[in-house]
Amino acid sequence: KMAALALRALRGRLLRAAPGRAGRGLGTARDFPSLEEKPQFPGASAEFADRLEFIQPNVISGIPVYRVMDRQGHIVSPSEDPQLPKELVLKLYKTMTLLNTMDRILYESQRQGRISFYMTNYGEEGTHVGSAAALDDTDLVFGQYREAGVLMYRGYPLDLFMAQCYGNASDPGRGRQMPVHYGCRERHFVTISSPLATQIPQAVGAAYAIKRADASRAVICYFGEGAASEGDAHAGFNFAATLECPIVFFCRNNGYAISTPTSEQYRGDGIAARGPGYGLMSIRVDGNDVFAVYNATKEARRRAVAENQPFLIEAMTYRIGHHSTSDDSSAYRSVDEVNYWDKQDHPISRLRHYMQGRGWWDEEQEKGWRKSSRKKVMEAFEQAERKPKPNPQHLFSDVYREMPPNLRRQRAALERHLQHYGEHYPMELYEK
Repeated sequence: KMAALALRALRGRLLRAAPGRAGRGLGTARDFPSLEEKPQFPGASAEFADRLEFIQPNVISGIPVYRVMDRQGHIVSPSEDPQLPKELVLKLYKTMTLLNTMDRILYESQRQGRISFYMTNYGEEGTHVGSAAALDDTDLVFGQYREAGVLMYRGYPLDLFMAQCYGNASDPGRGRQMPVHYGCRERHFVTISSPLATQIPQAVGAAYAIKRADASRAVICYFGEGAASEGDAHAGFNFAATLECPIVFFCRNNGYAISTPTSEQYRGDGIAARGPGYGLMSIRVDGNDVFAVYNATKEARRRAVAENQPFLIEAMTYRIGHHSTSDDSSAYRSVDEVNYWDKQDHPISRLRHYMQGRGWWDEEQEKGWRKSSRKKVMEAFEQAERKPKPNPQHLFSDVYREMPPNLRRQRAALERHLQHYGEHYPMELYEK
């Protein structure tokens, strides 16, 4: 549709620039004596033009941002209200606020030297739970590193979040991943990896496998607007379109690729504008509006499965926190800018306004929930700190079905080393 709009706009400019030349320039089929006179190039659907003019980047005005609620939590268009039941809306809200509480505690934990690294999700909670609620439980999730809310919505327990960040003996990854690199086979959440955008072509491959298996499932692949500058994004978009895969690309455009603002990251109209060029059905949504995210993801997921075609969702939001505990965002953005998004356009406060307007939530419930959610997080936090680190033997497991000779030799070397020099290591902190 957008490509057609661009052609029509360009055709209009050409005709206006050359009065009396109707039927020339980007002409239609009737301008040619026969169909054989039209361009027959296999690489594009096009028409001839006899006037030299380059297509300008601003042929199309900015892609609009789809929303359901305004900043005060009022439904803008009743026909777009998903009419979610109270129980589901409460789950959305409690997941967002629980994630927010966990972020605050683990962020402070890193600042106190208790864990090595952490990334908060402040300001982006609506993109997590709005999209997660629209998926089927068996849909496969490929995250980047700021999608903890998706996993939390699917019921991942707090103690496992904590175990992963602490790398203790209860961590399913045996302490071999950086903090916030979660994964859960039972909840169909593929383990996070640090390099940007590597999950995009992998997600397309998974979607193609699902298509070939004729399974009624979809894949959703999350990434940031910075990751969309990686070559893997190009490969993933192109393969998804040409192979017609049931995948939803979900881009969180939060304004910054670490310290690089979008104004320096790209010159085009965001990420959604790239979709038509790859052959992707695309939409831009208000990522701070949980209902808009829900509606867009639900429809994209439905059509991806029913029609075997990829979709691109660009969720416009804002990263209120630092990129990670290795970043100081005050070096590249103002406090006033951050405060605006935190106070005036936050996904949690917007949904709370909606719930209060419906009579589903009040200050007393808010205080009670905040207190109980903090207690839950602190209990899981304290348990994680008390648990030992994984046994060093796990350095060599979980890679091969049968351990190869080189790893057996390395394991034996470690055992000999610890026998001789174990007193110099804090072995009491490790699982026996």
